[in-house]
Amino acid sequence: MGPGVPRGTPAPAGPSPRLPSPLTEAGDERFARRGVRLLLKRDDLIHPELIGNKWRKLTPNLAAAAGRTLVTFGGAYSNHLRATAAAGRLLGLPTLGVVRGQELADRPLNTSLARCAADGMRLHFVDRSTYRHKTEPATLAGILRATGTEDAYVVPEGGSNALAVRGCRALGEELRDEDGIDVAALACGTGGTLAGLAAGLAPGQRALGVPVLRGGFLEAGTTALQTAAFGARRGNWSLDDRFHFGGYARTTAELDAFTEDFEQRHGLPVERLYVAKMLYGLVALAEEGAFPRGTTVAAVITGAPFPAPGTRPQAASR
Repeated sequence: MGPGVPRGTPAPAGPSPRLPSPLTEAGDERFARRGVRLLLKRDDLIHPELIGNKWRKLTPNLAAAAGRTLVTFGGAYSNHLRATAAAGRLLGLPTLGVVRGQELADRPLNTSLARCAADGMRLHFVDRSTYRHKTEPATLAGILRATGTEDAYVVPEGGSNALAVRGCRALGEELRDEDGIDVAALACGTGGTLAGLAAGLAPGQRALGVPVLRGGFLEAGTTALQTAAFGARRGNWSLDDRFHFGGYARTTAELDAFTEDFEQRHGLPVERLYVAKMLYGLVALAEEGAFPRGTTVAAVITGAPFPAPGTRPQAASR
């Protein structure tokens, strides 16, 4: 399976993972004039379907599932739902996606959910109140009972649990002392990738998380994930909550213009929901002088655009 893949993980059909993921230099005068070096950690190139942190999070959970149905959770545009559906198809495992928003049940599927369905995922829509309480034992038991999946293996929203955090530790280990990296930055949804990355870095390196959701809950959430995975908080990490642009899947004309400019500068298709906000935050921090001269920053590219560039999103019916 290659380095960084937990022992006992089933081998998906198709291409082998590209591990460690490539690390490339991005010449950018916005950093260079501040004496800062920018590198791109291309986790988006690990696997064509289990992209970036999804590979690192899902593979240990796939091993733990031991052939059982995978049940997981997400919104209508969830990268995690798509990755889980793809993993199920590649491994021949049944998957069930619990989708936030009962009102979506009678509508045509958007492009993201249509991809899940095409990969064999059964979709179960729940109202938003039920979704908010999905981790409570009684609510979860009711969902599993309603879908006939009482014996399933449950993966939490975003794929973040102790197994996923330990899987993401390999990302930090790949960056230990690599090219003198001082800061490893990434966008955060549930905090699982940050929790693992920080634990794998070397002393003297630090991890910087850029949350894409509002609420300021990730400090406690990431600490809890590290405690579950390692018994205590690990590594030097921090969060900057200023770059969520209104919340998950929210954007502005300024962010759109920045993203298009970054793509043209570096020839890199930029994923909008997570990666764009992290890159914007890094440029803003560099211009604020937040990084001392001589700092090397590795920006982790955790995902790729969906649909792929050049394709047009289309609704699909079930």
